[in-house]
Amino acid sequence: MFGHSEAITVEMVSLALDAASMRHQAIAHNIANVNSPGFAPMRVNFEEQLGALRSALGNGTPVQHAMLAGVHPVLARAPAVDGLDRTAMLDMEVADMAQNTVQYEALLKALGKHMAILGAAVNEGKR
Repeated sequence: MFGHSEAITVEMVSLALDAASMRHQAIAHNIANVNSPGFAPMRVNFEEQLGALRSALGNGTPVQHAMLAGVHPVLARAPAVDGLDRTAMLDMEVADMAQNTVQYEALLKALGKHMAILGAAVNEGKR
């Protein structure tokens, strides 16, 4: 159905959408528990894993499916945050939620446009 580069693009965007969805859940958990004693916020490790892919792209190496095999979002606890201003923490989490929402929507829009381009190419090929 897809060519190699199209499949890689869809897979990468899918991984990024999974990470954004997981991040949304983690932030919601953080907001709900910000006043809990010994609160340890949840974070999603994903962008850090993309370092090798960025390096490959920077060197002109195309991303291969095998390079994505170990890349997936991971939920992790950050260190407990005792003694910090809970209002400031809540504000930061709400800001993170807003930023994550914009990122998620941008990814969906990009994936939709990518699929529309592929659909147009398929329809033109049928003529």
